[in-house]
Amino acid sequence: MKLIMAIIKPSKLDAVRDALSAQDVHGMTVSEVRGYGRQKGHSEIYRGAEYQVSFIPKLKLEIAVSAAQADKIVDIIRTTAESGKIGDGKIFIFDLEQVTRIRTGETGETAL
Repeated sequence: MKLIMAIIKPSKLDAVRDALSAQDVHGMTVSEVRGYGRQKGHSEIYRGAEYQVSFIPKLKLEIAVSAAQADKIVDIIRTTAESGKIGDGKIFIFDLEQVTRIRTGETGETAL
């Protein structure tokens, strides 16, 4: 089993969710996060004053999938979230040792 963590632009969430739902991936955790990468933030003007925004709002998606599905899911996220501009995000893949569904006590891939 794998845990896929993707950091994406907030505007891409609906497209990513729809693309994953079309592939029968329905479980996802979404968190609002802030960060920066190569873009190092940006400047904005508010009421005539310029200020530096160091941390850009992003969304963190966490999806637990079987190992066999992982490459396909990563490809779906990458192609759907891509705009071709700096700040599109990153995808991280972790090994998932164990999963337990709290309600039923199921473990392993049946709990996904």
